[in-house]
Amino acid sequence: MANTNKNRKVAFSAAALVCAMLGLSFAAVPFYKAFCQATGFGGTTQRADAAPKQATDQMISIRFDANTSGALTWDFHPRQTEMKIKIGEQAMAYYEAKNIGDKVLTGSAVFNVTPPAAGAYFNKIQCFCFTKQTLQAGESKEFPVMYFVDPALLDDADAKGIHEITLSYTFYPADADKTAEAKTN
Repeated sequence: MANTNKNRKVAFSAAALVCAMLGLSFAAVPFYKAFCQATGFGGTTQRADAAPKQATDQMISIRFDANTSGALTWDFHPRQTEMKIKIGEQAMAYYEAKNIGDKVLTGSAVFNVTPPAAGAYFNKIQCFCFTKQTLQAGESKEFPVMYFVDPALLDDADAKGIHEITLSYTFYPADADKTAEAKTN
């Protein structure tokens, strides 16, 4: 009888441990995303409501890059490849996308900046990457990005040597397309 109670306790403990580990595995993704957004880890950019009231006199080059997943039939590219702005100055860049396929497609843009140390200081005020984008077959759209580089970059010993930042986007098919496709099959 004593062995049976011990076995039940061990089985219950093991089951509780498995449930806790499963719960933590699902929680890891949102925690990691929040950590990256808060710290700029891995080139994750920040979000802001507005640029500082005054920019510095120091200039920085911003380069623009665009990629598209092979599963998304879009032609996606920046309208400009580089801009020189004052650190702290609000600026706007434009990307263009055209659906070269024969069906409606929804895409979601994933972004980062390099070097990774710049992620904590690159702030987006408005960006097409905040929401999913839908293009009809043959449709073209212009996507603006309003941003600034935080002057605190100049005070960070790890980021002092940064004179150029690359903002990169990759568009992937959004889940909305998979849902619509499943309904038609």
